[in-house]
Amino acid sequence: MGTAVEFNQQLLVNTLKAEREHSYLPFSLHIFDSLTSTNQTAWNLLKQGAKPGCVVIATQQTAGKGQWGRQWLSPSGGLYLSVAITPKLEATESYQLTLATAWGIAAQLQKCDVRVGIKWPNDLVLDGRKLGGILTETKIHKGQITQAVIGVGINWANPVPQTGINLELWQGSQNFRPIPSLEILASTVLLGIESGLECLTIEGINILLSRYVELLTNMGDEVYVNNLLGTVVGVTPQGNLRLKMAVYNTQELITPEISVEPGTISLGYCKTSV
Repeated sequence: MGTAVEFNQQLLVNTLKAEREHSYLPFSLHIFDSLTSTNQTAWNLLKQGAKPGCVVIATQQTAGKGQWGRQWLSPSGGLYLSVAITPKLEATESYQLTLATAWGIAAQLQKCDVRVGIKWPNDLVLDGRKLGGILTETKIHKGQITQAVIGVGINWANPVPQTGINLELWQGSQNFRPIPSLEILASTVLLGIESGLECLTIEGINILLSRYVELLTNMGDEVYVNNLLGTVVGVTPQGNLRLKMAVYNTQELITPEISVEPGTISLGYCKTSV
């Protein structure tokens, strides 16, 4: 069983106002003890007329969603958060929202001395183990994204599998607590999402990608695709993994580059993070 957690909304509001350059909040906050899914609740609120910037937070989900239709186990004590936005992006660029979110949160946590890296395409890793993940869902009309919900799950004080890590236990092992509460973690995540989306919108995908790749723990990894060995060399603007393939042509070694889409290969865990 996870640790029972009560969420102090006023502490979150005060922290956000103290940490942001602007005094206004671009978010409307909806806090719950338990939900089936924060992403689904965010979509429901949008249908009911909620404006972009609607944030849903729960400390437990009973039917959390992960990538590729998997269930995201969400026991009490974690941070489960979704933000509804109206990005100006082509449908083919939807993965840029995930890249922006992953970089923004990881960079914000690093500012707090939490050594988070990114495991392609959408996982946050700490000491080689999964700290959290991101699930972006979109509504498309005529090739354009009209609405999007970005869902984030971060392990705070909840039980985790062997490949996972939670922030409270990690901080205890480090003998310092840069993030002392779930509310401070929620503020850090929201500031990270905001900075990531700002980078994408204002500075563009090429700048964002260069920053994302700096925190990518998979750079230089060797993986097999169709029994051929490839080395991770980067990420495309569409979110695909760039691989330099080693192929022998009679006596000559040639290294063509290919890209693979998210969900087509698995990169595994338990590597040292950035």
